[in-house]
Amino acid sequence: MGLFNDKKAGNQNTMKNNELNGQPNRIERSTKITGEIVSEADFRIDGTLEGSITTTGKVVIGKEGLIQGTIQCAYADIEGKFVGNIDVKESLSLKSTSQVEGEVVIGKLIVESGAVFNAKCAMKSSKDVKSIAGKREKTA
Repeated sequence: MGLFNDKKAGNQNTMKNNELNGQPNRIERSTKITGEIVSEADFRIDGTLEGSITTTGKVVIGKEGLIQGTIQCAYADIEGKFVGNIDVKESLSLKSTSQVEGEVVIGKLIVESGAVFNAKCAMKSSKDVKSIAGKREKTA
């Protein structure tokens, strides 16, 4: 069917269910936007965004995508380039083709071999992480 619901490839959960009409918002390769985007829907950026994007959903930067600015979201997958400040409430996934520069605040970080990550990084503390760490038996 669509790029994000390809049943033939078995990839049915690439984006969260914050999609409008079954499809995420998309900025195509030939598009350049300067400004601020605020939404509750998922976004896929294959073009260029100079500015900020704030969403309660997921942000995907495709291989040809570039964001220079600020991102605030629940989840993010980066295949392209990001320069700026990013705040991801849950998990940030950096694919092997990604390039990230700037400041990053995340819940979880997943990095594939080959990704370029030149950023100041801080992980948000979690009550779950603290409780698990407190229950571990210390070994040398």
